[in-house]
Amino acid sequence: MLATLRALEPILTETGVLVIGSEVPNLLEPDAAATLVVSQDVDVGIAVSSHAAVKRRLNELRGYTASRDEPSVWLPDGHDGLEINFVGMDPDIEDAADTYVLEDSELPLLVFGTLSFLEPAPPVKVEGLTVPVPRVAGLLLEKLLTERTSVKGDRDLLVALGLILVADSRDLDELTDLYHALRPEQRYSVCSNLSLLSLMAPHPNMPDPRPQRARVAELLRRLESRQDSSDE
Repeated sequence: MLATLRALEPILTETGVLVIGSEVPNLLEPDAAATLVVSQDVDVGIAVSSHAAVKRRLNELRGYTASRDEPSVWLPDGHDGLEINFVGMDPDIEDAADTYVLEDSELPLLVFGTLSFLEPAPPVKVEGLTVPVPRVAGLLLEKLLTERTSVKGDRDLLVALGLILVADSRDLDELTDLYHALRPEQRYSVCSNLSLLSLMAPHPNMPDPRPQRARVAELLRRLESRQDSSDE
């Protein structure tokens, strides 16, 4: 993970760039211990307003080459770095269910509406690196609104569990506020995914949900209780 982040350093200094996805729980552990999630890639969110600036710095990404089949995926050149996936973030998307492609011959981006929930948090400093990360609540909500199925869907929910494990009370208050602002069908998706998470079996190299079932159930009660009181 750290080798990949070092390679990404020129890009991570640009405004509107965040490391998102499964590496965030690892980075938010004390001293970025990286014990929660084993990942094979690093996801980098790029604000559409920063796309041109990031493109200008791609030639500084040493030890990586863009995939011929998918230019938004960069692969390590025979070293131990992780795959890098670039995706787009657009805060002006009105519907979190919307997705569109930012067409570009060099760096096309798939822009996901759910990433509009992400806002910058204080960066994480680890081994001389300054890593921009999103606020826990927004990223947690994005993972709980996942529409993936099978193994990828399970991994998204277990990444959500990793985020729950590093969240503090302020993060959960913020999550509750974000949840309350969702449409009813989106709130249903969040609660359904939390219910599913509370019943999941363990997966290799991911947080074990079994010891955390009470914690997940408490979060679900917290969200539903706030919703019930707002409906009165």
